Amino acid sequence: MKRIIIFGIQTSTKKPFMTFIHSIISWATIKRMNQIELFKKYPVDVQQEQLLNLIKTASNTEWGLKYDYSSITNAGTYAQRVPIQPYPGFIPYIERIRKGEQNILWPTDIKWFAKSSGTTADKSKFIPVSKESLEDCHFRGGRDVIALYASNYPGESLFTGKALAIGGSQQINKYENELYYGDLSAVLIENLPFWVRLLRTPDKKIALMEEWEEKIELMAKNTINENVTNISGVPSWTLVLIKRILELTGKKSLHEVWPNLELFVHGGVSFTPYREQFNALLDASKMNYLETYNASEGFFAIQDNPETDSMLLMLDYGVYFEFVPVENLDEEFPKTYSIGEVELEKNYALVISTNGGLWRYLIGDTIKFTSKYPFRIKITGRTKHFINAFGEEVIIENAEAALKTACERTGAEIREYTAAPIYMSDKRNGGHQWLFEFSKIPDNLEHFAEILDTSLKSVNSDYEAKRYKNISLGFPTVEVAREGLFYDWLKERGRLGGQNKVPRLANNRDFIDRLLEMNKKI
Repeated sequence: MKRIIIFGIQTSTKKPFMTFIHSIISWATIKRMNQIELFKKYPVDVQQEQLLNLIKTASNTEWGLKYDYSSITNAGTYAQRVPIQPYPGFIPYIERIRKGEQNILWPTDIKWFAKSSGTTADKSKFIPVSKESLEDCHFRGGRDVIALYASNYPGESLFTGKALAIGGSQQINKYENELYYGDLSAVLIENLPFWVRLLRTPDKKIALMEEWEEKIELMAKNTINENVTNISGVPSWTLVLIKRILELTGKKSLHEVWPNLELFVHGGVSFTPYREQFNALLDASKMNYLETYNASEGFFAIQDNPETDSMLLMLDYGVYFEFVPVENLDEEFPKTYSIGEVELEKNYALVISTNGGLWRYLIGDTIKFTSKYPFRIKITGRTKHFINAFGEEVIIENAEAALKTACERTGAEIREYTAAPIYMSDKRNGGHQWLFEFSKIPDNLEHFAEILDTSLKSVNSDYEAKRYKNISLGFPTVEVAREGLFYDWLKERGRLGGQNKVPRLANNRDFIDRLLEMNKKI
């Protein structure tokens, strides 16, 4: 009898593969949940251990020698010695690694780079991906999604079918020196264990297609007859796929196509504006939703409790976290706070040190803590995605909360949106201009804008103060985008794909002016 070995366990090929995988995952879930409980109970100790392990591992790299890592014994010394910096500070080192040099930022060989254009700059970032960051961070995060979901829904049948992953659309590219780059989805797919690939759909050739429109078409046609039990992706692009599948099949609900579908794993943008649209296209009573926080730089948090919309900060992935109060970001040497020093409901910029060789890296995201012990967070926005032209300090969290209220009270549904300041002039005071692509337009746009304005005042005291009697900030202007405008805009910029997102807020008019110009052309 032919036998194979998976996870070090020998099994007959005659044994049903799915049943075997289910039993392995169940065993691994129990073991992993014990480890998760440990870092929930001792978060400060676990984070201290992560930092010292990172420093010890990298002590003989060029970076480690530069900052004398061998003499660092605590977080205080580390924070004093190593500067906080965003991606541009690492470019000279990463460029050398891309040319084949090693032992620069991290001791093990770097063969892969996650290419990320982000939403704050046109220039691409190339994030080093070490074998440790793949195994101990990205892949562990994926496994923990399963573990945490299974612990909350032990009777569900997630593993009886396949996972549909709507990732990026960047093929793996090869440097001349046997190094490779692609977007994170491509890098992960290329390095997945074979047994995981058997549980995914569509096949790699379709999943990594660069032409997004053709890719959606082929994904729809090639997955219709699969037994899909779970989907992962950015909500906006997932909706595009769902609608195409319903068009092809003539069905009204996605559960008519995939009756065993039970889970949508989402991230990248807030799910709040999309929830009602999802519920309209599937049987909401059969669906569970789970949010994750993962990026090219690492996998950071997972929603561990379905009763809350916060995410558990994963503290044992080879990532050391520091937090800078947003109001101190402009200081030359802003003070950082460790996990044991943070305050609840305070807006922090995230600083990470990783097992991929990023050291005190300002990733560009802002978060707030909603609980301690365990430490749960919400993503509140980006350090560069806000509107503060008049001191109003509107962040994405404010916008999402206000829009949720506006939609609930008017019956509106929003597909995409962005907002930017209207600058003061001799003829008018300042204001905010909102551009919405509605999937269901409100009957009265003026009423919608009034609720948006009132809701923003209720969640942001700075906005409320600036709106007082319209002295410095006028009533918001609402524009309606034609159908497909944001899709066309992303396509024009070469940004179609699951990992590319519309910037929700901007402190300048760079995005919105081009969108408004395109909106005039039908």
